[in-house]
Amino acid sequence: MRTFGRLLLLALAAIVALVAVVLVRTFTFNGTPAAGLGAIKVAAPVSVDLDAAARHLSQAVQIPTVRHQDGAGDEDAQWTRLHDLLAGAYPVATAAMTRVELTSRTLVFTWPGADPSLAPIVLMAHQDVVPVTEGTERNWTHPPFSGAIADGAVWGRGSVDDKGSLIGIFEAIETLAKGGFKPKRTVIVVSGGDEEVVGQGGRAAAAYLQAKGIKAEFVVDEGLLVVSDNPLSGGRLAMIGTAEKGYATLRVTAKAAGGHSSAPPAGGGGVVTLSKAVVAIAGSPFPMTFRGPGADLIRTIAPKAAFPIRMAVANQWLLGGVLVGQAGRSAGGAALLHTTIAPTMLKGSPKENVLPQDATAWINYRIAPGDTAATVMARAKAAVGKLPVTLAWNAPPNEPTPVSSTSSWGWKVLAATAGAVSDAPVAPSLVTAGTDSRFLTPVAKDVYRFQPVEFGMKDVEMIHGTNEHMTLQNLEKMVQFYARLIGTAAG
Repeated sequence: MRTFGRLLLLALAAIVALVAVVLVRTFTFNGTPAAGLGAIKVAAPVSVDLDAAARHLSQAVQIPTVRHQDGAGDEDAQWTRLHDLLAGAYPVATAAMTRVELTSRTLVFTWPGADPSLAPIVLMAHQDVVPVTEGTERNWTHPPFSGAIADGAVWGRGSVDDKGSLIGIFEAIETLAKGGFKPKRTVIVVSGGDEEVVGQGGRAAAAYLQAKGIKAEFVVDEGLLVVSDNPLSGGRLAMIGTAEKGYATLRVTAKAAGGHSSAPPAGGGGVVTLSKAVVAIAGSPFPMTFRGPGADLIRTIAPKAAFPIRMAVANQWLLGGVLVGQAGRSAGGAALLHTTIAPTMLKGSPKENVLPQDATAWINYRIAPGDTAATVMARAKAAVGKLPVTLAWNAPPNEPTPVSSTSSWGWKVLAATAGAVSDAPVAPSLVTAGTDSRFLTPVAKDVYRFQPVEFGMKDVEMIHGTNEHMTLQNLEKMVQFYARLIGTAAG
């Protein structure tokens, strides 16, 4: 009994010690704030002509620079109209910059700096927009290409994604140039013409800059923004994307004999085989792991999160599994922590009473940093095993981008400016969609993804959806951000 008592006392002492360690680590945990932001003196605010900015964004929205995935219906004349608008609305800015047009109507503007020894900065915003889903036009508060200025906002497709950024950049440069500002560091503006279809414009811009020997200090493109109700702390948070996921679509094909549906083969034929393969692939998800930019986001804001989250982050060595499970409870949270698998399209027989000679499914992957297209293919092959299906990429995959620094001078300038304009804490994160900026990795030290607009989590649904609109308050922040970023980085 004495031995048992001693063991019990030792066990209780160990538990008490463990609890003490967990609590001490939790209450002393400060997250991973970006160091050195206080050393950056952010340029002063500028005077924004908000009426002019709203009018110009309205005019840009009224030009339907729509890109369709198959190219059908694209009207090249609309890009000419948009280019003419930029030249007419921003005469001082366009006079200060050289302009080159590349494939897919992509534009590269260069505002030369006084000191050519300084690495340039690159600002990006694409010109094209996604189509409006046929039949949903009546659901819009204002017609999708009206550019209506109403209810404190500019309404229409592209007002946020991404003509808001494009107009914001040009308003900022026009304002600075009119005021006599001359950059010490060269400022380059890249505006892709086919970003929404993962086209050739971004690649062409990268090749052009590479041929000129450009190695930019940093690139800033769209991607993440300021959320007013982030789910971890419930408060406002400016999120800057330090990387974006890779993109790949797997084509799964089951060949079959075909024939009349009145005499189906044993086992059900190609459709059944395909179904088994899709279920097997989707049923073998990539494990969620607490690593990369998604984990950096959680670490940064954990000190202001609910106590259980703060405790789990501070004590990963003990509660890592709990942390991953909690973060992965929502689809958005899970997407930050692993490669996602999404079956999206199916094709079978052209007629209801005909057995298909081949049945095909398309499965879209967003590949997390740390995984590759090769690991994705290997996992899919292992999942289908001996099922008689073929696996092939629908198009060459885009690998995940490198993770940009959160300690470099470029990060400090960007984060300090984002914080000053948004008046919100700043955190790195992962972009789960795709942008043209991925192609500029070879020509920049760091690539970041951020728009200084503020939305609630629910509001984000309007991007690519119904009732897309840019509030005038957000538009003013947009102009201030780009003007102050240029003033800080190139002044």
